[in-house]
Amino acid sequence: MTASGVDVGGGTAAATAQRAVRRRRRVPTVERMVFFLVFLGLPLAVYLMFVVSPFVQSFYYSLTNWSGLSPSMEFIGLANYQRIFADPVFWTSLRNNLVLLIVLPSVTILLAFALAVMVTIGGSTHGGVRGVRGAGFYRVVSFFPYAVPAVITGILFNFIYHPGGGLLNGFLNLLLAPVNAVLGLVGAEPVADLGVAWLGDQRFALAAVAFAIIWTFVGFYMVLFVAGIKSIPQEVLEAARIDGAGRLRSAVQIVAPMIRDNVSTALVYMGIFALDAFTFVSVMTPNGGTANSTKVVSLDLYQTAFRDGRFGEASAMGVIMALVTMLVAVLVIWLGRSRKEQR
Repeated sequence: MTASGVDVGGGTAAATAQRAVRRRRRVPTVERMVFFLVFLGLPLAVYLMFVVSPFVQSFYYSLTNWSGLSPSMEFIGLANYQRIFADPVFWTSLRNNLVLLIVLPSVTILLAFALAVMVTIGGSTHGGVRGVRGAGFYRVVSFFPYAVPAVITGILFNFIYHPGGGLLNGFLNLLLAPVNAVLGLVGAEPVADLGVAWLGDQRFALAAVAFAIIWTFVGFYMVLFVAGIKSIPQEVLEAARIDGAGRLRSAVQIVAPMIRDNVSTALVYMGIFALDAFTFVSVMTPNGGTANSTKVVSLDLYQTAFRDGRFGEASAMGVIMALVTMLVAVLVIWLGRSRKEQR
């Protein structure tokens, strides 16, 4: 046999062996089946049972007039959705959610990023890159509000915003004392003590609730951003300092782009919370505030279901808000990826 023949025969034998190996790989073994069952089948079953199935059930209930207690229900189609879209209270609640969707993520993430920069790279410009003095203490203090349950935080701010003996009005009246003293010297009428009902006045109620939420979550997202900043190589920050970049420029042009994924995650989670905000609103303004000034869709849904006994209509609200939440999450993720591709 020629050398070329040997080569051909060897190549044929190798190809045959490879085909045999591929056939053996395609044959399901007990180990492969157990692996897919445990690590794919069980999680998929749990997801279908506790996530997909309740959503499908809610969508079906939204097409009925179920009262929540009656064993029977009548299929009424899209009547619940028509009733919701014609309800001004729902649109007011949705508007409040959209206001929170704009304010809460932007303010919370901006403050959290500023604090994270302060405790990581905001220290002295001499020596290595480090945070301000006492950075560890600031981290603990900033994270503490997130460790407090939301219900307790809401009750705490109810006392702070109390129109009579609340801490906020007391502090503002303390600031007015020197002004009244000066006015008394010149013979003018002193300014009356403030007794603003922060949660009862529709001009301030939603802002007061938003401030409590921001106060709660700033520390948590600060810790998230600190972890992202710590993953940036120190050589990058030190090189920027050598090139003359100050703290603000380093934070905006170096740190922010390098922790973009952390920021996107924070935007998604904070956006989802802004579309809910049930705990804070229900504790601080149980009835939704004056003229529904703080009512959100989740509170409207709760009252429709458990106070009015219209579970079908409440399920329709839940379906609408689920779709809005998914739309917001997809939009934030898409914007983050498109900016990354542009860079």
